[in-house]
Amino acid sequence: MSEHNAPLVSVRDLRKHYSLNGGLLRKGVAVKAVDGVSFDIQPGETFGLVGESGCGKSTLGRAILRLFDITSGEIYFAGQAIAQANEKQLKPLRKRMQAIFQDPWSSLNPGMTVQQLVAEPMQIHGYSREEQRERAETLLYKVGLRQEHLQRYPHEFSGGQRQRISIARALSVRPEFVLCDEPLSALDVSVQAQVVNILQDLQQELGLTYLFIAHDLSMVRHISTRIGVMYLGKLVEVAPANALYQHPAHPYTRALLAAVPQPDPRIRNLEQATLRGEIPGPTSVLPGCKFCSRCPHVMPVCRREEPAMEEIAPGHFAACWLFKV
Repeated sequence: MSEHNAPLVSVRDLRKHYSLNGGLLRKGVAVKAVDGVSFDIQPGETFGLVGESGCGKSTLGRAILRLFDITSGEIYFAGQAIAQANEKQLKPLRKRMQAIFQDPWSSLNPGMTVQQLVAEPMQIHGYSREEQRERAETLLYKVGLRQEHLQRYPHEFSGGQRQRISIARALSVRPEFVLCDEPLSALDVSVQAQVVNILQDLQQELGLTYLFIAHDLSMVRHISTRIGVMYLGKLVEVAPANALYQHPAHPYTRALLAAVPQPDPRIRNLEQATLRGEIPGPTSVLPGCKFCSRCPHVMPVCRREEPAMEEIAPGHFAACWLFKV
């Protein structure tokens, strides 16, 4: 699903299921949070991941970092298989893969100073005290804060400043890959653009690779190289950012874009796709396309058989029977 040969991150048929054990009626029932996802992320790119709440995008991102065990599938980082790696095997890779989480209020320990917060990952990976101090000062400057902020505590900062501290903390051990798990959703709109600019500047300077998860489609377009659209644990479309917005293929993608106010007439004039019906329950067993119960273009084949992801234009992939019949 990529034009290059050496992805930094590669995911193949990744699945993460959660068992429900709430009584006899739920015995053996599983929630398929991530259900057979495959894609690559190239070095230096930003892969945007969008979808409604509960679609599995954050679970997918955290599974790639191996923050928990997966159900099945393969994950490769820089060519190394990590899906079944134990914690001892993962530790050398941890500093190469870091995360910026959604809520800077809960992701930063309120009892630690900024100096301690930024230095903690470096302590784990054996940096000297001098290296910790110098790098903390340098990173704070890079994210737009000052040296005097090092001895302050998280509650003394605004939401945007706390997220800058989270960025500095994530970059302290010089990672190659950063999971940005909805880093803007807890911030005011006026602050979001500032954080995006910081992330883009750091990416250009340090050669970072991002997996950028969000539900704000307009912001994802500005920061992403390519974008994947998730629905109920599955990728339904992957395309270069501009192609996805100008020529959305999957009915779900078209519906998501139709719900966003658009100044671009090429997007604004798209057929206004209307979603019908309700989102299937997390334990529903659907034999065909998971979107068929809400799709305005549903056909008999959609209810019988799940479509595979196929290339419909150069670099543009979609899982939809509209492009196969």
